[in-house]
This record gives sequence, structure tokens and C-alpha cells, in this order.
Amino acid sequence: MKLLIVAETDGGRVSEKTLPAIAFAQQKSPDNFTILAIGDNLQGVETLTGYGAQAVLTVNHPALAKPLAERYAPVVAHYAQQLGAEAIVATTTTFSRDLLARVAGLLDAPMLSDIVALESANGKLVAKRPIYSANLIGTFEVEGNPVVMTVRGPAWGKPAPRGESPVQSAEAPANIPTRSEWLSLQGGSGGRPDLTQARVVVSGGRPLKDPETFEKYIGGLADALGGAVGATRAAVDSGIAPNELQVGQTGKTVAPELYIAVAISGSVQHLAGMKDSKVIVAINTDPEAPIFQVADYGLVADLYQVVPELTELLKNSQS
Repeated sequence: MKLLIVAETDGGRVSEKTLPAIAFAQQKSPDNFTILAIGDNLQGVETLTGYGAQAVLTVNHPALAKPLAERYAPVVAHYAQQLGAEAIVATTTTFSRDLLARVAGLLDAPMLSDIVALESANGKLVAKRPIYSANLIGTFEVEGNPVVMTVRGPAWGKPAPRGESPVQSAEAPANIPTRSEWLSLQGGSGGRPDLTQARVVVSGGRPLKDPETFEKYIGGLADALGGAVGATRAAVDSGIAPNELQVGQTGKTVAPELYIAVAISGSVQHLAGMKDSKVIVAINTDPEAPIFQVADYGLVADLYQVVPELTELLKNSQS
């Protein structure tokens, strides 16, 4: 199967979020995949060249300086057709969900999201993906060619180093749509690691009361661990935490080495976004909270007492 892997970029730099999609390609079609990176004066393309792709195509154009799906989708569709790709693949992120849905529409192609397994049976592709808030794994037969899909990052991991790939400049197709315009990007990471890439994630729930309290306790503990900050949907909807920190079914999926859930009950929607974490630590005053059912370590305690003590101990151990 000939694969076209769509690299995630912010228009100026390639993201490490592309790596699980490359790992997927290595497992399913190691000798027959091409990587496509889109932007303007792209940086970091060399990070894509050591994984055995036939080529890394770069499309640079001033109209592609920001990652607008309306502008990127025709570029992806053009090169999918030119290369005869049987599948167009990207890692499941906000970027790919926005972009590849448009690509599927342009190609009149079926689309599957969040794939955790893919096999061939009786001449058809059979894909598996989490359903019902990741409580079940659904199996789907795919009809149509090409197939557009996003793959769930934790299921595929990172690619193995392989032969170097040539970087080839490619022309942007004519008449890139310009009806949408990039206005601004708002974020509150504060220099912390990217939530979906961090080794440690500390998340907080609605009991944190307000943004200042959330930052003091959750942000303080995360900083002491060199980690990222996450939040439940309830915390986001209450205005306690910004939207980009939401972890869960309708937020981001994370799989860090350590996930600390502070004042989080553990709804199925939240668990869908973090249950693949290697070690889960829960801090909650309710001993019956569902989060304790998936936690490796649990502490029934008041966060306002425990979190400052833990943060102080971590700071002292580093001094």
C-alpha cells in the first residue's frame, strides 16, 4: 500500500507530532511511503529524513505560511493524486482532524480517525479504533480508494531510525483558496512542554475554583516536575483553565510516563484521553471516585494540603 504521510506543521516548523504517523508507515508499508510537509520557509524538515521514506516533499509558498485547512487541503489532495497514494495518513491531532476531513471531501474518499490497528482481510482494509469514550474497540471495514485516516499516537509510538530520505522541493498547486484568513493564535503554555508530547502531565478538575488557584496548585506542581498542565472539560467550561489544556474525548489525548490527576473524579470522557498513560496517580477527597479504578497510585486527601507539600518536596530535592 502506497502511503502519503502528512507532516504536522505550524506553517514555519515541522512538529514532532508527525512521528507516530511515520511509525505507522514503517509498520504497514516500510518501503512505500512519502512524507509531505507544507508551509512557507519550513524549518526542521531534516527531522523527517531519517526514517526510510522514499522522499520528503516540501511545499513552500507565502499563502501557506499559516496552517489553514482550507489552503492546505488542496495541496494534500493534489500530491495524493499525483503520487497515486492509496492512503493519506496523519497523527490524530486538532491539525489533522481539521485538515484531513477536507482532504477526504476533495477526494470523495472514506475517512477513519484515531486508528489503533489496521489489517487486510478478503481484499479489504479492516481498521480498529476506540469507540464509546474508548471503553470499546470498534472494527470497521473500509471501502474506497484512497483512504484518509488519522492514527492514534500512543498506539504507534515513535519510528525507528532508518535510511536517509531525500528532501525534494515541490510546487504548490495553482489557485490556492484564500477565503479564510489567519487572525491570531492564543495559547497559555507559558513555556511548558507541549501537552501531547510531555513525559509528565499534571491535570486538575473543577474543584480548583478559579484560574489563579488552578495555576498556583496545578501549574506549580507541573513546573516542579518539568511537566505539562492539563484540565478536565468541567474545568475548561467553568473558565478555570483554557481550552487548549483540555484532556479527554473532546480534548487532547495524552500518554505520558506519569499522569497526575488532581481533584478529578474520572468520567469516561476524561479517561478516554489519558488512560494510556504509563503511571497514573490520583489525588481526590472522595474514596469512591472512579479515577481510583484506573490509578496505579491513589491518595485520598485534600489537594490544598497535599499538593503544596509535594511541590515543596520536589523543589527541595532539586536544590
